[in-house]
Amino acid sequence: MIEVRPGGRRRIDRVLAPDYTEGVEQRPLNEVRELRDEAAQEETDLSYVRRLLHARIDIVLAEQRRRSEGGPTSVVEQLVGILSENAVRPTGGLGRAQMPEPSRAEAHRRHVEALVSDVDLSNVTSLTEEQIAHALRAYRAEEASVSGRRREVQVVMDRLNEEIARRYREGRASVDDLLAARLRQQDGADDAKED
Repeated sequence: MIEVRPGGRRRIDRVLAPDYTEGVEQRPLNEVRELRDEAAQEETDLSYVRRLLHARIDIVLAEQRRRSEGGPTSVVEQLVGILSENAVRPTGGLGRAQMPEPSRAEAHRRHVEALVSDVDLSNVTSLTEEQIAHALRAYRAEEASVSGRRREVQVVMDRLNEEIARRYREGRASVDDLLAARLRQQDGADDAKED
């Protein structure tokens, strides 16, 4: 389960701290965007973990189905279909565009693999019914936890996006200013490469 530690140093601890968006109306626009971007990165990472969990849940369910139906096709032979179905299935999310790549991808994979360390999905056909049921319970519980935290992060992102949109509506921010700032950032990055 994903715990949020008050005063913790992890990104999720910061983003879900009660004071993360406190006073956001008075902060400079670039700070509000930085907060929003940090929250967006956390949301991307949580979405990545969810996809990993969904893939494992689908593998376990496919093996349960194969056993109950007496199907001859092993899960390994079905793997491409199982994983591609997971990749194109609607996520049930809010249709948010995700720009950042997941950070700490290897750590996320290790976390998901450690959930059921005594169950090796690389040879799912060798597992007992009890092991499969245990794995499914563990993956589903973690998926529910990750999904809950992801929704909490999305609420924070919505709050920050609302503040940014309010400033544009009120004329306190402009697209021209944003483009100029991005251009300055790009010029600075190009200058750093030349040095």
